[in-house]
Amino acid sequence: MLQALKVRHAMLSITLVDARAMATLNRRHLGHRGATDVITFAFGADPSGVVVADVYICLPVAREQAREHGVGVREELARLVVHGVLHACGLEHPENDDRTTSPMWKRQERLLERYWITPVRRA
Repeated sequence: MLQALKVRHAMLSITLVDARAMATLNRRHLGHRGATDVITFAFGADPSGVVVADVYICLPVAREQAREHGVGVREELARLVVHGVLHACGLEHPENDDRTTSPMWKRQERLLERYWITPVRRA
């Protein structure tokens, strides 16, 4: 996926957290209440051009979203990893309902279709 994004070098951490830990991250760093699905702390590129970021994914929220959208938990986790990595690479989306029609979201879904082993069914 990083090759598709033309990222040659990256140092990414991807951490699965529970709802309590995600709610704490969300409140402390973004000022929002409750757990969210994914938070990316993108530190940009270091002087040598390496993309550096920490991606946190809330497993209980991922499970809930998978159920809501009729996909497996593994597929939803893959979606959240892709989403977090896109943010790490500097892509953004609107915070409102337009996010699922944004260029970033469309790119996310194309990457999932390209690299995921089963058909992506979520819009």
